[in-house]
Amino acid sequence: MANSPQARKRARQAEKHRAHNAAMRSRMRTAVKKVVKAIAAGDKAQAEAAFRAAEPVIDKMARKGIIHKNKAARQKSRLSAHLRKMDS
Repeated sequence: MANSPQARKRARQAEKHRAHNAAMRSRMRTAVKKVVKAIAAGDKAQAEAAFRAAEPVIDKMARKGIIHKNKAARQKSRLSAHLRKMDS
C-alpha cells in the first residue's frame, strides 16, 4: 500500500481516472453495439443514424487516449463497410 502522502494521492487519482476511463469505454461500446444491432436488424436508416452518433464518440475516445487511434479507425472502417454492404 502507498505510504507517502504523495503516493496515497496518486493512488486516489489513479482510481478516479480508471473509473472515468471505464465509463467512457462503456459509452463507446454501447454506441458501437447500437450500430451493429441496427445492421443486424436490416434497418438501414436507423443504422446510418446510429453510425453518425457513434463516429464522434469513437473519435473522442481516440483523442483522449482511451483507445488507440488505429483501433478507432478500424472500428469506423468496419462499421461503414457493413453499412455499405446493406445496399447490395
